[in-house]
Amino acid sequence: MRKVILIALVLTSGVIFAARLFYLQVLDSSSDSLYQNSAIKVMYDYPQRGYMFDRNDKLLVSNQPSYDVMVIPREVKTLDTLEFCNLLKISKEDFIEIMKKAKRESPRSPSVVIPQFNKADYASLSEKMYKYQGFYIQRRSLREYQVDHSANVMGYIAEVNNAIIEKNPYYQMGELIGTVGVEKEYEEVLRGVKGVKYIQKDRFNRDIGPYKEGIFDTLPERGSDVQLTIDAALQKYGQELMVHKRGGIVAIEPATGEILALITAPSYDPSLLVGRDRSKNFTKLWYDTIGKPLYDRVLMGEYPPGSPFKTLTALVGLQENAIGVDDVVTCTGGYHFGRRVLRCHHRGPVAMISGIANSCNTYFCTVYKRMMDTYPTPQEGIDAWRKDLMSFGLGDFLGYDLPSGKRGNIPTSKYYNKIHDFPVHNWSSLATISNAIGQGEVLLTPIQMANFTAAIANRGYYYTPHVIKNIIGPDTIPAKFKEKHHTTVDPKYFEPVVEGMFQVYERGTAASIRVPGIEVCGKTGTAENYTKIDGKRVQLTDHSIFVAFAPKDNPKIAIAVFVENGYWGSRWAGRIAGLMIEKYLKGEITRTDMEKYVLAGNLEAEYAKQYSGQPFSINH
Repeated sequence: MRKVILIALVLTSGVIFAARLFYLQVLDSSSDSLYQNSAIKVMYDYPQRGYMFDRNDKLLVSNQPSYDVMVIPREVKTLDTLEFCNLLKISKEDFIEIMKKAKRESPRSPSVVIPQFNKADYASLSEKMYKYQGFYIQRRSLREYQVDHSANVMGYIAEVNNAIIEKNPYYQMGELIGTVGVEKEYEEVLRGVKGVKYIQKDRFNRDIGPYKEGIFDTLPERGSDVQLTIDAALQKYGQELMVHKRGGIVAIEPATGEILALITAPSYDPSLLVGRDRSKNFTKLWYDTIGKPLYDRVLMGEYPPGSPFKTLTALVGLQENAIGVDDVVTCTGGYHFGRRVLRCHHRGPVAMISGIANSCNTYFCTVYKRMMDTYPTPQEGIDAWRKDLMSFGLGDFLGYDLPSGKRGNIPTSKYYNKIHDFPVHNWSSLATISNAIGQGEVLLTPIQMANFTAAIANRGYYYTPHVIKNIIGPDTIPAKFKEKHHTTVDPKYFEPVVEGMFQVYERGTAASIRVPGIEVCGKTGTAENYTKIDGKRVQLTDHSIFVAFAPKDNPKIAIAVFVENGYWGSRWAGRIAGLMIEKYLKGEITRTDMEKYVLAGNLEAEYAKQYSGQPFSINH
């Protein structure tokens, strides 16, 4: 009987204890008021932020310890201000302003006085902090970059502002948040969960131990590590090739949509935005309005795509039954319409494959006009043309997992009706003929150029480009990155276009920059470049563009390269694309002559002309 009573007592005590624990942790809302209780001090324990690795498990971003001097204004007592300022290495005036700001934000809540002390500074500070009541040192972790590239991909972390706190009460003043790139897009995955400690105080405002024996305290949960799709070696190499040039490189694995390289130039070393000099360095980068290192050209830059767009003109022409693969067009050195002519370097009879290989303007203008004229009105023709192009991810956001981007532009019939004052003034397919060769009103971002190239490599479909390969832990990759997006163009029409792109290297406009041992399919491009100087429209040096994929069958990489003011396609962009392809597929460079040329290339003088009033070289 005694044994039964003893067991019953133990079980009853266990049930009571469990019920009480459940009530305190789940049902009791008294902890909600702890933040407002003047007898309770709230201390946060910040977790380690998740690491970033490249696709080959190379560490890109880790953490380093950092220490912030914090203050709870209402707990501050009389202190030797001059001595404290000397310890913190700030002026008395700055200290007064910091304290005023902290009181305005919240007299009861912690605010940052001086952020991001290193280990050495912390050692000397910690010995003397006992003298300054109301101040304490908060340990945090800052980013430590293992590479000096990929700043536009990885992003950076910065202090939250009032707008962020109002939108998301999880954050408190002085805390850090991902601001751009992967740091921002995957903030909730990377940040982890901060721990909280509640400290009981006596009537003399002294700490006397954990509140309710720490029943409300929580431990921090480390952020999840993430593996990026980026190939760090390829990314670094691309950044080196783009030194002293402006533009960008996007490389995608066609079979998955994984982004292998995402390079914008000029860029910056991500470590510049870490530590005590972060604000000074950011200001310097922000006010560089010439190079614009904070501007991601591959996601935000909208450019005329030039001749690479002709591959899409061919595909849409085939789909709309406007032309056959073997239909011949005769080129006389340019496409004539009215008093205008779109000049061409090619002469003689040309069909689709040779038209792509030799980039014949006459051929593609003919295809475009025939396609438009198969419809009763130009408005219907434009809208059909636009529908096909948008199926390649053009004219809209692609849905990639980076927070910035632009739509580009695939114009609508409504747009042309407006600019031509329709129906007062009628317009025909010739009014939009420049669209055929990637000029006119067509604008694409470099990532859109790489994506449509991947769709051609896949013979009619693509995956949404993305930079996350794996999230280590319970989280999963969004399903949208595994979904095929099929174009409206029938797969059977892609083979002649692929063959035309292959002939670009074999006997066409890129024959001089072939990569030995690799079957590359590509398309050179030269896009006209205009700007306004003193209110006048001025033509600048053309942009150099190149898109390609390789190998021809079972392609492993699709790439777009854009070099601002780079003259013509094969001069800079084509060479860079070839080197990037060889680097990725072979791991080494055999075209060392081409590599030497690109690495030594410097277009800074060309860019300076925009600000010096010098003449431009535009006839190539």
